[in-house]
Amino acid sequence: MTKYAVFLRGINVGGINLKMVDLRAALAVLPLTKPRTLLASGNVVCSAEVTAGELKTMVETLLRARFGYDAWVVVIDLPTLEAIIEACPYPADDASTHSYVTLSSDPATLDELARHGGEIPGVELARLSPEALAWPAAAGGTLDSPFSKLSAKPRYKSTTTTRNLRTLIKCRDTMLA
Repeated sequence: MTKYAVFLRGINVGGINLKMVDLRAALAVLPLTKPRTLLASGNVVCSAEVTAGELKTMVETLLRARFGYDAWVVVIDLPTLEAIIEACPYPADDASTHSYVTLSSDPATLDELARHGGEIPGVELARLSPEALAWPAAAGGTLDSPFSKLSAKPRYKSTTTTRNLRTLIKCRDTMLA
């Protein structure tokens, strides 16, 4: 049985609203053990006897059918999530700067984001793994940051999602509990 974190892209922003109680109810039909939702931004932790790719397909298919939107998720297993958190050079708690991690189901897409992001003056990036790219943003200015605007482009929608480092830590800690 593998422990996974499933990160939904773009819910509870931009008109796609999902209540976590409804998400948990929908997930009950999948072969998952102890699915839990964390926060209201579409974070699920669970265990399953399937690969990350199989879980991704199952969850996306379920969300599209049940909630009627173009659902995309990134699935990360516990050891990978632990390594991503450990590799992040930015602080989890800082009053002036928030640390973000863009996760991707497609390393080539993350390569492209890193390349384009690295061309933007003042953007600081750290590649944490094939699935993760970290970047700091000034507190209160995340959505206006140049890298946030770049990663929000429609071309990245199907393979990426971004979380605050604190959220990743909370997911990891929940999986370890």
